[in-house]
Amino acid sequence: MSFGEFIKEKRNKAGLSLREFCRLLDEDASNWSKVERGILSPPQDENKLKKIAKTVNIKVGSDQWKTLTDYANVDAGKIPDYLMSDKEVLDALPVFFRTIGSVKPTQEELAKLIETIKRSGR
Repeated sequence: MSFGEFIKEKRNKAGLSLREFCRLLDEDASNWSKVERGILSPPQDENKLKKIAKTVNIKVGSDQWKTLTDYANVDAGKIPDYLMSDKEVLDALPVFFRTIGSVKPTQEELAKLIETIKRSGR
């Protein structure tokens, strides 16, 4: 799953059309559709992510919030800050990257890795 797929699922569950969702967020529907389809990177601004979360009934700090921010980071090609601040995880990342070599993991594989690391470190 990607950030866009995750948010689209939550948006639909909240009963919001794309246009209504975008109106509430003050976003352009055409551009947001590209985010949901993975053509554009998700927003990285925490305040924007909080507004998105509130709009789709995700409580900041919840497991769903953590999933939302993880997907936003992964889809933007960014290693989440909580991983970057963990020395043990940082020391393991080069080994991970060498292991995968030229085979680029899928977004889902990266998200699973992040979830595994989070479970082992928390």
